[in-house]
Amino acid sequence: MTSAAPSVADRAPLASTPLPNARIRRARLRRRAVPYLLLAPALLLFGVFKAYPVVSSMLLSLTGGSGNATHSPGLANYRRLMDDPLFWTALRNTGRILVVQVPVMLALALLLAVGLNAALVRWRTVWRLGVFMPSVTGLVATGVLFAFLLNTDNGAVNKALAAIGLPAVNWFGSGFWSQMAIVLVLTWHYTGYNAVIYLAGLQGVPKELYEAAMVDGAGPVRRFLSVTLPALRPVVLFTVVLSTIGTLQLFDEPYVLTRGGPDNATLTVSMYLYDNGFRYFDFGYASAIAYALTLLVAVLGAAQMRLMGERE
Repeated sequence: MTSAAPSVADRAPLASTPLPNARIRRARLRRRAVPYLLLAPALLLFGVFKAYPVVSSMLLSLTGGSGNATHSPGLANYRRLMDDPLFWTALRNTGRILVVQVPVMLALALLLAVGLNAALVRWRTVWRLGVFMPSVTGLVATGVLFAFLLNTDNGAVNKALAAIGLPAVNWFGSGFWSQMAIVLVLTWHYTGYNAVIYLAGLQGVPKELYEAAMVDGAGPVRRFLSVTLPALRPVVLFTVVLSTIGTLQLFDEPYVLTRGGPDNATLTVSMYLYDNGFRYFDFGYASAIAYALTLLVAVLGAAQMRLMGERE
């Protein structure tokens, strides 16, 4: 007995029914598209506010002139940069402040962190809050505060020096002392911030390491050199790189305190960039300075990571 062949009407629903494999593929595509849809707003904002300005600034560094009277001289801005004595003066000033301020600040921050982490210290929470408070102060407010404190004639610092029989310091009239004033302001403002970072790192060091070192007869100095510093190596690297980048971008403190004086002794690279861009409206040259500074930051950061990073 033979069965009748299905009619066309009976076969039509089967032909229109999606195959299981097609449904699986569509479901997989939807699952793969979800992360990209979630990332789309962030990528859009990054493109508009980060990527586009970076590319635009790069193209701008290849133009010359000011205002609307611009032309495209190619790499002329970068060649001009190499022959600009004021740029090299600004770079030397920034380098001097960096070499003095960053090691002093980080050494003080590490000592403060070790002291605040000691079990013998009472009211540790209060002391930690007090150490961190200067970093909360705005940079402009900090500059105005130290402009009063370091005033040559009526400043509290010179009055304190006179009280102990020391001569007054011409903080803002001497090239050397004006740079030291910038170092003093930066150290006051950022030491507590880095101390809190070191303190967090210290609290992650296992106590068993200190106990083992004490059993071996290691004193406080040996425990600090053999246990504390190696354990804090990643944290120290982080603060060194971060502080180096911040100092290379130094602008607020010298701008408020000295306006780059006296005789360009405190002119920094960021201040020189600002002057060319927003005083002389030479945006092409200012963009070239910005990219030179970016390259310097990248090179120094990579060198520090290479020298201080974890060795296999």
